[in-house]
Amino acid sequence: MDNWKFYDITHREHVLCNPMNLEKFEQLIALFRLKPGARVLEIATGKGEFIIQLAEQYHISGLGIDLSPYHIADAQKKHQKRVPDAQLNFLEMNGADYVPEKSKSFDLLACIGASWIYGGHQGTLKALTKMAARESWIVVGEPYWRQEPEEDYLKAIGQERSSFGTHYENVEVGQEHGLELVYTLVSSQDDWDMYEGLNWYAAEEWASAHPDDPDVEVVLKRVRESKNTYLRWGRETLGWAIYVFKKGGFGR
Repeated sequence: MDNWKFYDITHREHVLCNPMNLEKFEQLIALFRLKPGARVLEIATGKGEFIIQLAEQYHISGLGIDLSPYHIADAQKKHQKRVPDAQLNFLEMNGADYVPEKSKSFDLLACIGASWIYGGHQGTLKALTKMAARESWIVVGEPYWRQEPEEDYLKAIGQERSSFGTHYENVEVGQEHGLELVYTLVSSQDDWDMYEGLNWYAAEEWASAHPDDPDVEVVLKRVRESKNTYLRWGRETLGWAIYVFKKGGFGR
């Protein structure tokens, strides 16, 4: 089935398309203290919640990019409902293909939970740093190993041990690119449970409401297998965090 249809189904109950508590996320937004008109780029914007909250609080201008036509449509509707006068644009495209008209022009760049677009955490930080203005914010969301993963777990999720680093190793990668870590927002098990549980709930509810859809069996099979993998291994093994870096520190 179409992958974006699958994620639209499983994420229809989510405000944030990542395992983060909304209250903690709003506290993060308050830390940026952007100037009106600041330029923001978000790769893999999802439903646009991050960039729209920035527009609500700071009156920024921004561009959100995502491959999912469903999420782009959700973001555009949210934009018109909550901040219709904000200078926001949403593009349906592969973020890796985006080239800004002017280099090093963004005051905040984000890619939260989609580092695969740039081939991993290191590639993401490298790409965002190239587009970042002096003293800009670079915000990434990335999994990390809480403990050594079992081979059966790696096979179940289609990853290798080298696919992700530890929490400390994720920070080190930023430092290698000359970035200063200034904050981390780490998901708790409650945050993970909410994120995963909403996937299960949304899939079962959708299947019940659309029994004749040709993708029902595929959706339920994928979600139930993922649920088993999470409960058996993932909950204790894989962590997730948002890393907030500053290019050039705070102007020292």
